[in-house]
Amino acid sequence: MAKRSLQDTQNFIVKAAQYNKWKPNPDTEFVATIAEGLTTNVNRHGYYLCPCRDGDGDRKLDKDIVCPCVYAGPDIDQYGQCFCGLFVSQDHKGPIRQIPERRPTAL
Repeated sequence: MAKRSLQDTQNFIVKAAQYNKWKPNPDTEFVATIAEGLTTNVNRHGYYLCPCRDGDGDRKLDKDIVCPCVYAGPDIDQYGQCFCGLFVSQDHKGPIRQIPERRPTAL
């Protein structure tokens, strides 16, 4: 498998946001940090594993936290942002804040 570049990941973030009718966090430094983690993870595991959560490195076990994770939609609907803050709602205003974790602890 070819290595993904940081630019590949940044393109993925933009496309994922557009597809889901969200937008990337407007804080470009923050997005760059998350993009670096996603790039590391895709090159290590072969999929965009959320860098803000502890994954197993097994796609089957991590399927719920492959970016954008299955919790992103409900988080954005309720809080205006996803857990890691990479994606926000179209009308999101203000800073990214810590929100409750939806992922069950015993997966």
